[in-house]
Amino acid sequence: MSDQTPLPHDAPIPSVPLPRQPRLGWMRRSLTFRAAVVAILILLLLIPLTMVRELISERAGRKQEAEASISADWGGTQTITGPVIDVPYEVPVRVQAGDGSGMVTRMDIHYAHFLPQALNADAVLDPFTKHRGIYDVAVYSSRTHLTGSFAPLPAEGLKSGYRLRWEEAQLVLGISDLRSIKEQVALRIGGRTVQFEPGLPNSDIVGNGLSAPFPLDSTQLGMPLEFDGVLTINGSGSYNLVPVGKVTRATCTSSWKDPSYNGAFLPDPQDSSQTTTGLNAKWTVLHLNRSYPQEFEDSRREAIEASAFGVRLMQPVDEYQKNERASKYGLMLIVLVFLVFFFVEVLQQLRIHPIQYLLVGFALCIFYTLLIAISEHLGFAKAYILSAVAVIALVVVYAHSVFQVRRASQLLGLIMLLVFGFMFALIHQQDYALLFGSIGLFITLALVMWVSRRIDWNGTSEQG
Repeated sequence: MSDQTPLPHDAPIPSVPLPRQPRLGWMRRSLTFRAAVVAILILLLLIPLTMVRELISERAGRKQEAEASISADWGGTQTITGPVIDVPYEVPVRVQAGDGSGMVTRMDIHYAHFLPQALNADAVLDPFTKHRGIYDVAVYSSRTHLTGSFAPLPAEGLKSGYRLRWEEAQLVLGISDLRSIKEQVALRIGGRTVQFEPGLPNSDIVGNGLSAPFPLDSTQLGMPLEFDGVLTINGSGSYNLVPVGKVTRATCTSSWKDPSYNGAFLPDPQDSSQTTTGLNAKWTVLHLNRSYPQEFEDSRREAIEASAFGVRLMQPVDEYQKNERASKYGLMLIVLVFLVFFFVEVLQQLRIHPIQYLLVGFALCIFYTLLIAISEHLGFAKAYILSAVAVIALVVVYAHSVFQVRRASQLLGLIMLLVFGFMFALIHQQDYALLFGSIGLFITLALVMWVSRRIDWNGTSEQG
């Protein structure tokens, strides 16, 4: 017999209270919602990453200020143009009279410019490094030996018919920064010595330089004029020469180990050499390689400045450029580390609070500030290793306290090592950075898809 006593038909059925569901419990159970929270946190971390980029720009700007300050004291980029013979001539111009009585003729002064037939420039750069605070700036002292000759000048005047005033001719030598001249500039030409003074008769060729009176008579116009002189100047950054000769031959020797050739012409590869002890560069430029002739009137300054070539004394390592490249991978670093946290949270059935995600994200952002600060003193490679080891250790120790699973913490440390190593390789592979980066991101996406293939994003298993 059954021990249970049947209830009367008219007795009320007792109600059993259902278990009370916590408010907003679906948020905790929903993987989609948790993934959306992680995505929002990643977007919020773009703010400190942007501040890091601004910090890099600020520090790079301070370095440029230090370079500008040293250049102002020592000498800036130097560009040598010339020598060139400038001869004035008069051009009648009809203009309105000042009293309004009619048109009058005014004589305007124009200049004809005669470039040398041959120009040989032998430059020796003595480089060294000057310090301003924590910044190093490459500067140099230069000694340039200028030789060459002018072809016989046309005594009959210009093709336009204007008479040249040979008795008022001047010799012009363009130097971009006159403050760095260390010796009196003189040139032996046509059997006489010419002493240069600051100032130019016109700005048709250069905007800054020296000039000297060089009157010519009929006996000197029919013969070539050979010249010889030495120019001693300081400078920083780069040293340039304008190929004003019909045939320009230039050489540049220096003990600087990291030069860069710039301008319109590269040195002759068969005659130039660059070793760990310095450089020995040679150029040969013909007038056919330029866009201006040997004799012309009025201004050709833009074309002349565009034809300059020379050597730039580069710093061996630009720390801020590498920091800038490293900061571009900041979002990738945060996403990959957050993915590891998220998958450990899901697969190990843990609960990681958004604040804990943020703390890890801030630690990753601190990596870039450490990298900037240390690289200014120890160099980029050492700074990268020290900053990466410090941040990886901090995140792994913190993750172990959160996960309480040794294998998960070890996996996180391994992945972070791989990510930091991959970033370091990308920063140093300028030519193949896009290729390696695309392959790395493809492999990462494939791994994420493989790990997440069995995750129940809709929560159907819990509902069943």
